Amino acid sequence: MKVGFIVVFILVSSVSFAQQIEIDAITKTVHLYFDGMIQRDRRMLEEAFHPEARLIGYRGENFTITPFEAWANGTASGAPRNPADYQNSIKSIRVEGYTALVETELFWPGIYYYDFLTLIKVEEKWKIVHKTWYEKLR
Repeated sequence: MKVGFIVVFILVSSVSFAQQIEIDAITKTVHLYFDGMIQRDRRMLEEAFHPEARLIGYRGENFTITPFEAWANGTASGAPRNPADYQNSIKSIRVEGYTALVETELFWPGIYYYDFLTLIKVEEKWKIVHKTWYEKLR
């Protein structure tokens, strides 16, 4: 009886450990996105996003669909931002197989952003393939 319990415990622990490895890798990808925006670092943004990703949301009353390339060009231009002025956080992560959904909040000077990121594991790396966002002025 004890042997069966130990085997089940080890099996459950290894599944949890494997999922934690994926959550850690997803978290790393999302932080590349956060840091790439603040530092205006194109390399970080390219590491976080799939090149065919789309960013969809409202800017004021205007519905926008932006390809990654156009968004990254604008985001990476200019001087790096002061990290002390920005607060970015992951609120939740859900993983199912090779897909993940991440909910984030970004509190920036004068504005809040709420992002819902879809990630897919491509060639053993997690990539953001879709970002749906909402902005709320403070």
